[in-house]
Amino acid sequence: MAEKSRSEARIRRHARVRKNVQGTAQRPRLSVFRSLSEIYVQVIDDHIGNTIASASTIDEELRGKMKGLKKLEQAKMVGKAVAERAMGKGVKAVVFDRGGFKYSGRVKALADGAREGGLEF
Repeated sequence: MAEKSRSEARIRRHARVRKNVQGTAQRPRLSVFRSLSEIYVQVIDDHIGNTIASASTIDEELRGKMKGLKKLEQAKMVGKAVAERAMGKGVKAVVFDRGGFKYSGRVKALADGAREGGLEF
């Protein structure tokens, strides 16, 4: 059997997570994607397939504040930003979708930032 790449393994883990994690209008899905240099997050209502709120390290609004910060601190700031934007649209509770990534490091920092921003999960 051929060796699986890291990205293929992550995609398989994500599929396993997504079997059980479904975003609704009352409790949308907080979906995380982490690349080597950036981190992206969206609040998604899966029933209608709409993105309610999003934030990332390449966001025009946040990019200026990211200068000189460590990736962990950037992730926490992105978490707070997405929480603020989601709360503005009336979303208070979400289900967390770690996207097949380990719940540690930047993914955990983002989740902590979102919780500090007022989201419940």
